[in-house]
Amino acid sequence: MIEPAPGILLISDPFLQDPHFMRTVVLLCEHQAAGSLGFVINKKYDTTLDKLVPGIDGKTLPVYYGGPVQTDTIHFLHQYPDDIPGGFEVMKGVFWGGQFEKLIELLQANKLNDNKIRFFIGYSGWGERQLEEEMKEKSWMTVKATRKLLFHRNEKEIWKDALIHLGGDYSMLVNFPIDPQLN
Repeated sequence: MIEPAPGILLISDPFLQDPHFMRTVVLLCEHQAAGSLGFVINKKYDTTLDKLVPGIDGKTLPVYYGGPVQTDTIHFLHQYPDDIPGGFEVMKGVFWGGQFEKLIELLQANKLNDNKIRFFIGYSGWGERQLEEEMKEKSWMTVKATRKLLFHRNEKEIWKDALIHLGGDYSMLVNFPIDPQLN
């Protein structure tokens, strides 16, 4: 397994029962001794961006459930480092955050490709050594993120595609039932 770091995907174990993380894929954006932060990339939120951000009427872009922490905040990943300054590069060519005012301006001017930006409500967070403990418990598998997975057109396929991306025997896990006792 790859060690947790920015740009690494955490793929939940097929039998993880935590309702926030069951069959999820989380992009780690920050990993330090004090804790970790990332975004669930495969759970759509039940509303669109225009309903959450004033002043961008008609921008019915999807919003994803980034995680259970601070669900009153909006975060974004993008591939526009020159147009949206101030972002943090989490992997080559993919940035987290930046100047929100500039983002709004570009959205209003229709200058952003919907396939190169993702919005999240809330985030996933781990305290000091918490993620390491969950890794020891085998709650997560890790793999390097790809743009194809991060900006996937079908969020329902991301968990399966991430397991396939791991390769080897992991690809067999895509067909495991959520609760094997019900089989």
